[in-house]
Formats: sequence, structure tokens, C-alpha cells
Amino acid sequence: RCPLGVPLVPCPAVGPLTVSPLSPVPQWARGQCHTEVSPLSPVHLGHLLYHLHPFLQRQQLHYGIYVVHQAGNSTFNRAKLLNVGVKEALKDEDWDCLFLHDVDLIPENDHNLYTCDPWNPKHASVAMNKFGYSLPYPQYFGGVSALTPDQYMKINGFPNEYWGWGGEDDDIATRVRLAGMKISRPPVSIGHYKMVKHKSDKGNEENPHRFDLLVRTQRSWTQDGMNSLTYVLLAKELRPLYTNLTVDIGRD
Repeated sequence: RCPLGVPLVPCPAVGPLTVSPLSPVPQWARGQCHTEVSPLSPVHLGHLLYHLHPFLQRQQLHYGIYVVHQAGNSTFNRAKLLNVGVKEALKDEDWDCLFLHDVDLIPENDHNLYTCDPWNPKHASVAMNKFGYSLPYPQYFGGVSALTPDQYMKINGFPNEYWGWGGEDDDIATRVRLAGMKISRPPVSIGHYKMVKHKSDKGNEENPHRFDLLVRTQRSWTQDGMNSLTYVLLAKELRPLYTNLTVDIGRD
């Protein structure tokens, strides 16, 4: 909702975080020009929250952060958890923009605006230190992405059948193309992210079926996604700095 060409408003000082107790979820104040942003993360990592809150406040955004936790000890399913996060976040507010955010990636440039492209899904994490601050391949869509709710529904959300590490990002990039859209990106000099080192998550081993699933994307994307999503919401906790969702998404 900011007019085109409006520069990033300088904010030399960031005050204490103020949470409205009347909000259905923890949210933060709007700036002069605002976009409603809902960053969603599939697991919790405190380092991200420490950096992301002041980053978003410097951009004067109205936002809420949702952390989606997979209950049980079954194989991790990032894409399905993000589908759950989108569905639950949209129950709380009519968000303008949805940011799907890996918890181990920290934005390094304040000019990397956490707003959506109104025409195409946006891939924000163009340049990670993990890849020498360059894009690993043209269709890469992993890390941090942003879609309007309409764009998210147009691609039928993310796939639900990728259990374990790998494959879902390429599936999503294919969905964007099949839905008649393109991937939008900020300049490489702006889309910088630092990956925080952490231990490998148990249950997030490499998905041995990812290439077989990718071959079927063109046939399956209209049936596998938001329109086939099933889960049980076990708990919703309104914590001071984020909303925590604990969900049962089944097993592979």
C-alpha cells in the first residue's frame, strides 16, 4: 500500500517491542506506509527472532510471526508445515503478504524489503553465504520466499508429499511456471542472507523419492496442495514475540 517510488524511511533508533494485548495474535505497529506481513517458519530458532523483529520494525511494517512445530517423531515435512501456517495465519487476519522463512537464514540488508511483488511470487534469499552469495541455479526457490494470498492459492500452495530434505523448492518453482507466473527477485546485492550453523535435525534426512515426485509435478500440482491439506492443530500459543502452532500432520 505504499506509493511506487517511496523510499525506505530511515529509522536510526528502534524502541522496545510493543505488543497489543487486544490483538488475536501478537502483532506490531504499522508505519506511515504499511504492508501486512506474516513471516512463517516451520521450526523455532531464537536467533532468527532476535534479528527479524528489529529488521521488520525498521521497515515500519505491520506484521505477525508464526512458528509451526511438527509434533511427534515422524519425518520432517517443511512444505506441508508451511501450508498449515498459511491456513492458520489467514484465519487470524487478512494478511497482504506471506513470507515463508527458513529459521536458519538471517537477512543482512535493510533494503531487502519484506513486501510482496503484486504480480509474481518473490524469492527473497537470492544470495546466501552458503552459496558464495550467488544464486545456485536459475529456478532455485529455497530459503525465503514471499507470496500474496492470491498467488499462494493460485499455485495451490506448497506440495504435501515431500517428507524429508529436498525437492519441494523445485516443485514450487514448477508450480509458479505452470500457474502462468514468473519468479521475482531483488538484486543479488540486496538479497543477502547469512545461514546460521546448527546441528542437523533428526528426521530431516535426504528424501530418496524427491526426484520421482518432481517428475509428477505437472500432473499432481492441482491435486496436491492447499486443496488436499489435512492436519490436526494440537496447540496455539500466543507468545510475546510470535504465535506458536503445534500440529499433527501425519506420517510419510
